[in-house]
Amino acid sequence: MATTGSIEVDDVKRGSAGGCANTVSTWQGGSAGGCANTVSTWQGGSAGGSANTVSTWQGERCEESGEETGRQDKGVKVFRCEECGKQFGYLSVLKTHMRIHTGEKPYRCEECGKQFSRLHVLKIHVRTHTGEKPFMCGECSRQFSQLDNLKTHMRTHTGEKPYMCGECSRQFSQLVNLKIHIRTHTGEKPYRCEECSRQFSELGHLKSHMLTHTGEKPHRCGECSKQFSKLGVLKTHMLTHTGEKPYRCGECSKQFSLLGVLKTHMRTHTGEKPYMCGECSRQFSQLSSLKKHMRTHTGEKPYSCEECRRQFGQLFNFKRHMQIHKGETQQE
Repeated sequence: MATTGSIEVDDVKRGSAGGCANTVSTWQGGSAGGCANTVSTWQGGSAGGSANTVSTWQGERCEESGEETGRQDKGVKVFRCEECGKQFGYLSVLKTHMRIHTGEKPYRCEECGKQFSRLHVLKIHVRTHTGEKPFMCGECSRQFSQLDNLKTHMRTHTGEKPYMCGECSRQFSQLVNLKIHIRTHTGEKPYRCEECSRQFSELGHLKSHMLTHTGEKPHRCGECSKQFSKLGVLKTHMLTHTGEKPYRCGECSKQFSLLGVLKTHMRTHTGEKPYMCGECSRQFSQLSSLKKHMRTHTGEKPYSCEECRRQFGQLFNFKRHMQIHKGETQQE
């Protein structure tokens, strides 16, 4: 049988009662809804059944062959991507997958023009414009725009940490945090500053670092209007206005506004001195103390008096020196 415009060739060789064993189908060209050329061949087999079918997608073409697929159910077609070998149960899913290789993004956001390869990803993105958050936590009523984000959030209530580091067995509630942690073992720093070539293990750290080059300080204190480059630094600064000291020492009940300061304070009780001078092996409880001490070896004097150009290695000595000039000014 042949027709004009498209070619159809059917060759049927009968086997036992009303069944077929193998199917070989080839689609060439055409869009999702149809085929330009179709060649189908049936060769007789046993009664009432057909062998499994593998179809391979080649750009605009999908080829099917009667190969073994490992599927137990008879007559199920498996569509295989020729680029990466991944297999799919539906041709439509394979076509969507192919956009990974072609880079096609047919779905465009009408608000910002951003394009997406999948419709459901566009729908999720649109919520960033509408503010819609349809997924609510049953524990704390917090709402989320994506179901996956809700599932991840639920681990803060359950304490579940399903992702474990193979090196140190530390566990994490999110896969992304595990991946970042792994870099502490591998030393990988994939994010590089284009200004000074400094490298970072986390994108967030690179973004914060970039502010040192731009001078941008996007976070402003509502009390005194002082501006900061990092949100964390602003939050710390706010404690100077509120007087809040949420961190208490378990030994002496002294309170601190910063966790880091509490940890440093705890060394006065434990006697721990984790910072050692590489020159003389002297140890210090604080990193800042080690840095000051290092100047006795390097001779560095970073503090300079603008009045007499005298230089000092320690800030305390510089301030004491400045009092001399202050007294001279008052006498005049």
